[in-house]
Amino acid sequence: MATLELNAANFQQTINDNANLVIDFWAPWCAPCRGFAPTFEAASEKRPDVVFAKVNTEEEQEIAAAFNIRSIPTLMVFRDQIIIYSEAGALPAAAFEQLIEQAMALDMDTVRADIAAGQSAAG
Repeated sequence: MATLELNAANFQQTINDNANLVIDFWAPWCAPCRGFAPTFEAASEKRPDVVFAKVNTEEEQEIAAAFNIRSIPTLMVFRDQIIIYSEAGALPAAAFEQLIEQAMALDMDTVRADIAAGQSAAG
């Protein structure tokens, strides 16, 4: 599957329409971002059940600010519109594959219950 380019016009719709989404926040001047790009693209080809998308933080500064992106590359994984992973840094291919496997294996009912419990404990 081809990697999607996200922007202000399609960002929210992409999150809403896809149960499994991995986003790479990057910039053209960032050497680690450019180095990670082939790994990200290769993973997108292997996992048709997951949507892979990129946000160019230079062009989409409002999106980057909304998600408090301070370092790039930053990877973010959404399951059922919930952020389950957000971490700066490029990953080696094997670690990235493992991250995707673990993210897709999560029981989202348990995740939602944990979120609800945390919110009710917070007041």
